Amino acid sequence: MKANPAPDILITMPTSPAASPLPNSRTESDGSAVIRVLSYNIRSMRDDTAALARVIAACEPDLVLVQEAPRFFRWRKKLARLAAASGLVLLSGGGTASGPALLCSLRATVERTEDVLLPLTPGLHRRGFATAVVRFGGARLGVLSCHLSLQKDERQEQGGMLLDRLAALDTPYAVVGGDLNERPDGRTFGRLAAELRDGWAAAPWGGEHTSTPSRPHQRIDALFATAGVEILGCGVPVGHPGVTEADLRAATDHLPVLAALRIPAA
Repeated sequence: MKANPAPDILITMPTSPAASPLPNSRTESDGSAVIRVLSYNIRSMRDDTAALARVIAACEPDLVLVQEAPRFFRWRKKLARLAAASGLVLLSGGGTASGPALLCSLRATVERTEDVLLPLTPGLHRRGFATAVVRFGGARLGVLSCHLSLQKDERQEQGGMLLDRLAALDTPYAVVGGDLNERPDGRTFGRLAAELRDGWAAAPWGGEHTSTPSRPHQRIDALFATAGVEILGCGVPVGHPGVTEADLRAATDHLPVLAALRIPAA
């Protein structure tokens, strides 16, 4: 089949209600919290890091679930600089998780973090998870960032490990974000969506496709939440205040996924 030519614009702007603003972060009187969570493959910060920081900052996230963070020479310093330029701090991950990382705002109270390396398949890239348990007001939340394998059988095994690791966090609620290297009709994506709530499917907002910025045609990046988390909106932040098409194109080779979530008090 002949490929369609690349569009002249990044994504056709969504119509209402998808284009309505996401709720701002806040803590409710009952201790529950509304938070913004961003999942973003940053391609080891090999592109325009100023554009990358502008996109992240404009989304005003409380948590950023990073994939392909720098892993080698001075990787901690690079991640810390990105966090500072985005108004955030480095929480966990990076080289110690083989790519996934977590950034957070100062709203988060951190209980614990753990970087997990997954079994290495000879000839394939080492994978891992960056995990944490954090609190916002009276809400307690497990967090996991992942970047699953390009190889389908290994990816399926990693999907099971992800669910096991999420259960091991032992929190009432949790959020997972990552580059799944698979579309929603794939086995591993489907397995995760059967156990967790797919943010875009539950409350579509903004744009759907995350790859590639110059020609968005597939959704291989996603945010998931456990039962009990209210998904208020989730999607690519196209048209979000401060997020420009030029910055999305320049920042990295994926588009980010932004969600607003309401976390009940634990």
